[in-house]
Amino acid sequence: MYKQVTNTLLMIEPVAFGYNAETAGNNYFQQKDENAPEQIQAKALAEFKAMVQLLKDKNLNIITVKDTIEPHTPDAIFPNNWISFHEEGVIAFFPMYAVNRRHERRTDLIENINARGFHFTELNNYTTYEDENRYLEGTGSMILDRRMRIAYAAISERTDRELFEEFCKDFNFKPCAFSANQSVDEQRLPIYHTNVMMTVAEEYVVLCLSAIDDAEERQNVIRTIEKTGKVIVEINEEQMHHFAGNMLQVKNNDGIPYLVMSETAYKSLTKEQTEQLKSFNDIITPAVPTIEKYGGGSVRCMMAEIFG
Repeated sequence: MYKQVTNTLLMIEPVAFGYNAETAGNNYFQQKDENAPEQIQAKALAEFKAMVQLLKDKNLNIITVKDTIEPHTPDAIFPNNWISFHEEGVIAFFPMYAVNRRHERRTDLIENINARGFHFTELNNYTTYEDENRYLEGTGSMILDRRMRIAYAAISERTDRELFEEFCKDFNFKPCAFSANQSVDEQRLPIYHTNVMMTVAEEYVVLCLSAIDDAEERQNVIRTIEKTGKVIVEINEEQMHHFAGNMLQVKNNDGIPYLVMSETAYKSLTKEQTEQLKSFNDIITPAVPTIEKYGGGSVRCMMAEIFG
């Protein structure tokens, strides 16, 4: 049986984190101000290190690799968009929408990880689709129910439907695609990544159902989840804008499950929601406000799960 959660995570330590104008065109979570780049980087690095320590304190295996100054990759702190690791010993590289994010891909990471006892011997490389302006940004674009072999994806400029279906065929997932939107200046615009609105854990799914405007698509997603026997923990759009969908369930080396979400996300939840989530697992709440503000992503984006 496939595992849904892992005890080992890859995280990339930032060296030049900051607002990325190339991604801001369709990431409506990003914010820009006049703070100096050095100040932003210093705060992001402190938040990153504190999060790593929190996870290590819970007896999780954290592999940290430092980013490089050149080429400039302001979003390197979010590795789950360009790489995914699978139990079959396969790694996938993904095509990225922003040109400067394509420089985040590093083959030396595979050697680093294999040196720690893993055995990744095969690479599925989808990056040539960048030449066709077609993108699929890893487990940002797709939410994988690894155990039930279902992949969920909100189709967007960064999540190509046909490419999503190709990935599902290659890795033996059943695709469940839909459209999801958020309110921006009184418009309904596509959500850039599925993982800001949805989290799949072993026994439950956190989901912003109101983001799926089409009633038929919404019901199809609900039916698909219900068939897996998982409980839906619904969040609203305001909570989604506080990154309450951007969570990841993990297990430590003793098999104890945790749900990782940011302090921002945790504070947006109701008492009933937190109690429901705590009935399944304890919660870890790193504070990453700088990373959320300028990067437009939260803690789930910072963790690439390693299965093997």
